[in-house]
Amino acid sequence: MIKTGIIGAMEEEVNQLKAVMEAVNSKVKAGMEFLEGTLEGRPCVVVRSGIGKVNAAVCTQILIDDYQVDLVINTGVAGSLEAEINIGDMVISKDALQHDVDATGFGYEHGVIPRMETSVFKTEERLTALAVRVCEEVNPDIRVFSGRIVSGDQFISGREKKEWLTEKFHGLCTEMEGGAIAQAAHLNNTPFLIIRAISDKADDSAHMDYGAFEAKAIEHTVKLVRALIQVL
Repeated sequence: MIKTGIIGAMEEEVNQLKAVMEAVNSKVKAGMEFLEGTLEGRPCVVVRSGIGKVNAAVCTQILIDDYQVDLVINTGVAGSLEAEINIGDMVISKDALQHDVDATGFGYEHGVIPRMETSVFKTEERLTALAVRVCEEVNPDIRVFSGRIVSGDQFISGREKKEWLTEKFHGLCTEMEGGAIAQAAHLNNTPFLIIRAISDKADDSAHMDYGAFEAKAIEHTVKLVRALIQVL
């Protein structure tokens, strides 16, 4: 039976999972509370990483080093980069990259991490397919997509930047943690899966959409995680 590390960026996500966990032990490290126990009868560790790539990467390394997790799942919300992906829909990672890596002054393309063999970190195909299937079963009221997730330490809320991200990286959505978690997992040869519920359109409507749709987005994500844990 595999042990899963579940990273949520927001307190609301973690609280909903914590409420249904059993045999919970709590430990604080690097300012993060790691909750170890069982979820749907499966061993897991649930933690809120906080916002941004550094928090997310540190959190991932602790899960791997201290808890020896076999899989890292990252949940959260994101801004859509594709017109067909609407608020409330779900995106499952096929791969992830960091759009704010910029070593173009040394001749590299945007998003390329110098001296690494890859800057695009892939989710195992079986995990992507499984998550899509489970999401369709437990969240029949929304649509689910699979593809690239692009990350950076920026909240994208302008049309110009959104268009640049879409043209340059062909991502389905943008957020602030997944790419860093993917890189940390890759460096440790640990499988990962990023789950993103769409809370805004990553343009100048973001400030209007976010608060209204966040709660529903988290609800769908938590429902997916609970069902997914049972079939891993």
